[in-house]
Amino acid sequence: MNARFSMIRSFHLADWITVGNAACGTGALFAAMSFLQAPAERWHLLVACGLIALALVLDVLDGKVARWRHETSVLGRELDSLADVISFGVAPAVLAYAAGMHGFWDRIVLLYFVACGVSRLARYNVTAEKLAGDSGKVKYYEGTPIPTSLLLVLILAFAVWQGRLGDQLWGGTVMLGPWQLHPLVLLFAASGTLMISTIRIPKP
Repeated sequence: MNARFSMIRSFHLADWITVGNAACGTGALFAAMSFLQAPAERWHLLVACGLIALALVLDVLDGKVARWRHETSVLGRELDSLADVISFGVAPAVLAYAAGMHGFWDRIVLLYFVACGVSRLARYNVTAEKLAGDSGKVKYYEGTPIPTSLLLVLILAFAVWQGRLGDQLWGGTVMLGPWQLHPLVLLFAASGTLMISTIRIPKP
């Protein structure tokens, strides 16, 4: 019995906060799916947006707690990346889909956005030690961090609040060939592109 819980017992406080981040992202996915089941209840989407915002608070907090308690580890870094993929990659994409960006071209863009987020995190994990140098601390990010997708979530939250969903999203709908595209989804394309760029952003 003790062997079964050996991994859980090895978790530090910061790791549990990171798990909370992942739980918030997963809750946001459930809330978005609940809206698709009951489109008249827009509050589900607002809950999803709120959970993603809470995930960001936990994402910032886990790093601060890890440094405060001197408990940084490779496990913690990998756990953080997995949680971020859910909360700031998959969840915002599903939220956009639920808000009405579900044309064929919309889906392609949202898939691109998630793929960029996954690639961005993988690159960081591989290069973190190199970027840290002799100081042991990463001084800058290459590409925008995936939690910046919260800006997209805030835009969607405002759209939900205004009742501008589906074809009423800002920019409306355009047809490219036989398939729909909501121009607003191009913000996700821009966000994904910035994530995989080599722009250097100072790390606080």
